[in-house]
Amino acid sequence: MRPPEEVRRDIVRQWLRKADADMDAAEALLSEERTSLYPSCFHSQQAAEKFLKAYLSRHQVEFPKTHILGELLDLISRIDKKLADGLKDVTKLNPYGVVIRYPGDIPEPTREQAEEALDLAQSVRDAILYALKGLV
Repeated sequence: MRPPEEVRRDIVRQWLRKADADMDAAEALLSEERTSLYPSCFHSQQAAEKFLKAYLSRHQVEFPKTHILGELLDLISRIDKKLADGLKDVTKLNPYGVVIRYPGDIPEPTREQAEEALDLAQSVRDAILYALKGLV
């Protein structure tokens, strides 16, 4: 039987790999000449969400099945309020998690919005990797 700490590290690494895959997808989709940028925004939101869930997993905090980044930040604030406060702008990505993927009244994101989404995801990645330094 593996030690619990080793299992925890493996779970965190799995979340980080999935988040990195979403970051790669967001970057690739944004680098192409596309008429539709929502897929890049979606993957930016997904990357940010998975980085936050990696952090919560490392600290053994249960989280709901949610795409609402503010809920995850609320849980993170119980561990590190400064980290959560520093990431609060990431909630701008919430509409890209679900709403934008379905027909409705939400307009197609602009290139500027897609670039901002990627920047926000990258800032989450950088902050979470820094916070997890030496723990995974």
